[in-house]
Amino acid sequence: MEKLLSAGDPDLAARDHVRSITRSAGSSFYWGMRMLPEQRRSAIFAVYAFCRAVDDIADGNASIEDKRTALDCWSEDIGSLYSPISKPPNTLILRALKQAIQSYGLDKEDFFEIIAGMKMDTDGSMLIPDCKRLQLYCSRVAGAVGLLSVKIFGDSTEPARFFALNLGTALQLTNILRDLKDDARMNRLYLPREQLDQHNITTLSPEEILRHPKLPEICTSVAERARGKFIEAEEMLTQSNVRALRPAVVMMMNYRRILERLITRRWQNLDDDAGLSKPEKLWITLRYGLF
Repeated sequence: MEKLLSAGDPDLAARDHVRSITRSAGSSFYWGMRMLPEQRRSAIFAVYAFCRAVDDIADGNASIEDKRTALDCWSEDIGSLYSPISKPPNTLILRALKQAIQSYGLDKEDFFEIIAGMKMDTDGSMLIPDCKRLQLYCSRVAGAVGLLSVKIFGDSTEPARFFALNLGTALQLTNILRDLKDDARMNRLYLPREQLDQHNITTLSPEEILRHPKLPEICTSVAERARGKFIEAEEMLTQSNVRALRPAVVMMMNYRRILERLITRRWQNLDDDAGLSKPEKLWITLRYGLF
């Protein structure tokens, strides 16, 4: 349940709340976000807290109907932030988002796309999706986040937007390859149907597929697509404001290293998420965040 506003400075409380959510999540993204100036940092924390909230709904134990209702409520709340006659937001995340929207001209449709992506996780359609649906999902749950982020970072040019979309797909595919076992526990498997068909795998059981001897080959194919998207993002970066996008570059380098570890380990131990240590994250932040 999202916290309501209480007595005191609501703006300060909202900033503290979304910062706390982001920090406690332990995400690799935090290392890139923390290098931003205070106002931009608070805005990206607000977007992250929103994403965390709707993701928790999609991954929760409620019924599909209740999940859909909760996500629809978020859509209504986001819409109200863009209405000139709406009441002031009454929760801390919405308050923080309102500030971010006003400061950086964030697009309403990007928030709606994120929510639409979360709904895809509630209807069973992300159990072995085809490539087209998988790309749509990546564009919604990660690409739309990237489009919001680059605006906050300070570059909303077309190259920066293409950078965000390509990087979003690369990051999401890496997440998928890293979290196979956790997703299987929720009866989800994001590996594309075309790859399973190619190897004559007909079962719809995520657990059985994860035990299949062809799993490393399937994952390697998806990893190559992720590699390609990282390369496309890097090409767009050369046409963008690299200095403004430094937080995204740090995120990119964190995840590229995770992807390469997964490829090297060939998915032999699905309990190993190939995560980076704090010293590694710090080195990447210093290396790519201070140029």
